Amino acid sequence: MRIFSNKNRPVPLGPLPLERIARAAVVPDLSALQDRFPAPSKTALGFIVNEYIALFEQFRAEDPAPERAPYPHDPLKLAGELKANCYFLNASLAGCCEIPESAWTGTRIEGHRHALAILVEFGRDPEPDNPAAGWIRGSEYDCALLRAAEIATISASFLRRLGFSATAHTRDRTDVSHAAILRSAGLVYRNLAAPFIGKRYASCIVTSAEPLAADQPLSGKGNIFEGGLGWWLGAGGAETWWERWLTSRRPSDGSRFPMEKIKRAAETTTLILEDEVPRVPKRANFFTRALNGDLGEKAQRERWRFAYKTPIADAYVKLIRAMVPLQNGEVSSGKNGNTSDPVANSRAIKALMYYLGADMAGACEAKRYAWYSHQDDGTPIDIYHRGALVMLVDQGFETMEGASGDDWISGAQSMRAYMRGGEICGVVAAFIRSLGWSARSQSNADSDVLQLPLVLLAGLGELSRIGELVLNPFVGPRFKSAAVTTDLPLAWDRPIDFGLQDTCSKCMKCARECPCSAISFGDKVMFNGYEMWKPDVERCARYRVTNPHGSACGRCMKTCPYNHEGLLAHRAFLWAAVHLPWTRRWIVRLDDRIGNGSINPAKTWWTDLEIVGGKVVPPKGTNRRGLAADKALKPQKIAYYPAAAMPPPDAKAPVPVDRKAALAVALESPVVARARKIKGR
Repeated sequence: MRIFSNKNRPVPLGPLPLERIARAAVVPDLSALQDRFPAPSKTALGFIVNEYIALFEQFRAEDPAPERAPYPHDPLKLAGELKANCYFLNASLAGCCEIPESAWTGTRIEGHRHALAILVEFGRDPEPDNPAAGWIRGSEYDCALLRAAEIATISASFLRRLGFSATAHTRDRTDVSHAAILRSAGLVYRNLAAPFIGKRYASCIVTSAEPLAADQPLSGKGNIFEGGLGWWLGAGGAETWWERWLTSRRPSDGSRFPMEKIKRAAETTTLILEDEVPRVPKRANFFTRALNGDLGEKAQRERWRFAYKTPIADAYVKLIRAMVPLQNGEVSSGKNGNTSDPVANSRAIKALMYYLGADMAGACEAKRYAWYSHQDDGTPIDIYHRGALVMLVDQGFETMEGASGDDWISGAQSMRAYMRGGEICGVVAAFIRSLGWSARSQSNADSDVLQLPLVLLAGLGELSRIGELVLNPFVGPRFKSAAVTTDLPLAWDRPIDFGLQDTCSKCMKCARECPCSAISFGDKVMFNGYEMWKPDVERCARYRVTNPHGSACGRCMKTCPYNHEGLLAHRAFLWAAVHLPWTRRWIVRLDDRIGNGSINPAKTWWTDLEIVGGKVVPPKGTNRRGLAADKALKPQKIAYYPAAAMPPPDAKAPVPVDRKAALAVALESPVVARARKIKGR
């Protein structure tokens, strides 16, 4: 929670006020600097984390694209975009420099004269009485290195996709002195301490032949007053000392958002008739249907590339796919440690998730209806775990601010969150297996469960007007989820109630702003056993897959009143919406009045590029939408495709959608369903 907005702060500056630190005019003497990396951790967690680091290192150096992308020959612009992407990926500090000759410790890479330096600080240490403290101890550096290696690998891959030669350098696979480059790039003092962070960090480097505007080295030694009074007050929109201090005092099993203040309920705020919720096959997913030709040739053709139609999203997808084989594995024989207490287990696993970078986490029963019925090939799925650990990854407010929601960064926002979720859940699942309990990571790339019911049951949000999407009180719909299913004993969280059903009944903003009119203006219905504002999923999927002027779509996330910066003022509005129901209508109107959901050009840090036929080209257009505040709100016909109308689980050939029949489907109202449920009791 902040008091002052950062809406005017350029993204390449990052969250910390590095620009307030005094700089030296010349590169200092680097001869005395030496890398002192800790050896790879031999703890159970360290072994798992380093397995992922080794996986990322496979992509550290590959051939660049044979044809250079139409990217401006501007070292300042490229350096800014690379640093912005690092901060988008949650780097702590990033900087650029020319590579000093003395910095080469291995074979000098021909043509590589410039470097991007990446620094990631350690996570919040768990309390001594939290079992996670023992799990993490000795692996702090490795966990930070995991994030740094991920960012470096992606940055190098992005540069190569543009046709530029680039190599990532980690602790174990490096040709350069990290200390020398961190010093030259203005990220550390001569004692190798970083401003605002100290020495609790890990680093990675990307070297490239492409010129990058160099940052100046830091002068001085650093002290408690570095950044001056401005750091304490948040000058320039930067994160303040007291914000970091308050975050450090949060319980390690709690997120940076105060979810503990949100009311818990015995049941979800929307009716779920559990006995009437059918298990559905993966073949029923509309993105899978598009891939199989159910939505026609154009949707099928575009589905193959929509997730990676931009250079930066392509770099994320590469890691997403590489991590799939690590989602499951052998369980250690015997139970390691005291893991019989469900409360202690939940506390410890949540702390581990937060340490690795999750934004929110919860635990719940993995109920029958949360499981798919069949694999893509038609093989039945047996329910193999009773519990689930669910985590959310914030898609990033800053980047969302600079976007329309359905432009060329949209796909990258999704893929970044999916990648991070797969990474964290993969590590956590492997660690649970090392304790002697069965566990499997459930990522967007390979999941045997549906995420929506698990997010609801784990108390991380309520169903919203957007439809088949859960909304969180602090980040709105601006997140992606991942899960770990397991037989580890867990204390389950309860669903939450923050008044969203009433708010969504009064607010039509997502439906008004939807570019394909897929979100309902009408009332809730019962669909496959769920009470919801049912969206036209076919129409939504078609638009996201075939969007000609963007890489996907998240316009509903962009324009939702709950998608906000998280300032103190926003917390006040949230409190009012929760505790003063009569204010909800006015809060929604005020959201429009102050322009929330508009594009903030100060946050548009990326270059619009598209991959067509394997080549990076300028797109033919870009969606840059303003708010449609005057649009008439007319109820539309929604096409419903209940479970009975879905393709067979093993259908290989296209099963074309019957939209006419779908438009004619009549669904039960929640009032009737609720009365039926009461009568049944």
